[in-house]
Amino acid sequence: MARDQKHLSFSGRMIIVGFGSIGQGVLPLLLRHIDIGPSQIIIITAEESGHEEATRLGIRFRREPLTRENYASLLDPLLGQGDFLLNVSVEVSSIALIELCREKGALYLDTCIEPWPGGYTDPSLSPSLRSNYALREYALALRQDGAEAPTAVLTHGANPGLVSHLVKEALLAIARDTGAAAGVPQSRAAWGALARRLGVKVIHIAERDTQVSPIPKRPGEFVNTWSIDGFVSEGSQPAELGWGSHERHFPEDGRRHEFGGGSAIYLLRPGASTRVRSWTPLEGPFHGFLITHSESISIADYFTLREGDVLSYRPTVHYAYHPCDGAVLSLHELAGKNWWIQENTRLIVDEISDGIDELGVLLLGHAKGAYWYGSRLSVAEARRLVPYNNATSLQVTAAVLAGVIWAIENPRRGIVEPDEMDYERCMALMRPYLGTVIGVYSDWTPLSDRGRLFPEDLDRDDPWQFKNFRVV
Repeated sequence: MARDQKHLSFSGRMIIVGFGSIGQGVLPLLLRHIDIGPSQIIIITAEESGHEEATRLGIRFRREPLTRENYASLLDPLLGQGDFLLNVSVEVSSIALIELCREKGALYLDTCIEPWPGGYTDPSLSPSLRSNYALREYALALRQDGAEAPTAVLTHGANPGLVSHLVKEALLAIARDTGAAAGVPQSRAAWGALARRLGVKVIHIAERDTQVSPIPKRPGEFVNTWSIDGFVSEGSQPAELGWGSHERHFPEDGRRHEFGGGSAIYLLRPGASTRVRSWTPLEGPFHGFLITHSESISIADYFTLREGDVLSYRPTVHYAYHPCDGAVLSLHELAGKNWWIQENTRLIVDEISDGIDELGVLLLGHAKGAYWYGSRLSVAEARRLVPYNNATSLQVTAAVLAGVIWAIENPRRGIVEPDEMDYERCMALMRPYLGTVIGVYSDWTPLSDRGRLFPEDLDRDDPWQFKNFRVV
């Protein structure tokens, strides 16, 4: 994809809900690659951030939070047939916006399925009902069997989003390198059959963010390289993971959901207090946070195979996230305050002095052991490529751009998850903004160097059991 190539024209209005780090970062990409005028774009946001950028570009900027009470009356006159609602906000219900877009004939995309305020942490709701699993089930329930509907793309950022496409490219690379298969699967069942034939038992979304600021984190401050509200919200949800068919040690604090497809489980503790062992090529072994993400559920579900009602194959899938070091300190302080967010927050974008975001998928259990495939993007390269971005945000905004273009090109697909989209088309659109996209094999397992200091209760017969990955 040429850096300044216009991929298609768009004659409708584009309503951008939310204008934080992702909204500001994706706007230059939309204007660069879609033939759309500033007069067609309207920004609706709860914060003043980004107002100057929008004004400079001649884009209407409306500072007014969307709530349960006002969202329909605010958006109804702005949305019509063929328009596009791009939801990059927090605490605005994705379900409500999808339903409104369907009524109006408008396209839709978000980067995660958001509830109204309190939906992640409401103590009156069970952990199951506060989960991404539940939010995903509610969204998928809006599908209309056999009926065409305006395209609504769920969860198409970096992760979820980009990583689903990386999994498919990684599977094809392993198949090529092991001589296990020829050709590209053409159906969901065929992709599942390929993963099973390769012996993939576990898929980590393995990410290490090394971006640093010369200004250290201060006491009483939460620092992060992307949406702090978004990170705290998802980190406060129960830890969730797709639960594989090979697993034989169900966690003591694990629970199954009593509704839906059953592809995932949750733990009775927040994701931001749950750590797992993982690996990336540059970092090597590390402890990551098992933060709940929709891709942990959708990828596991997509590759599930059944023989009748009997589960025959599913990989275990979960996030293993080591954020920037300032965010790790912030999470430690947050937990110590019983998950009440600090009084001060600082989103670091312009002040970042160095570092990369190493984001990829780690496929484990196949004939070559471990294979990490993903994006290495430095903050310096991100800034050269697109203004208003750091390495973390550009991996998200490139995926948002790809999802928006795909939805415009496929306007009557109804509700769609990243796993169901054309991975080749999406990767072609994203790749120029991902830095170095690389695959690396490793002999690492979660049993490597274990028990060197203290004996541990491990399953040494099968290194790919979740109990071996979990840090206790």
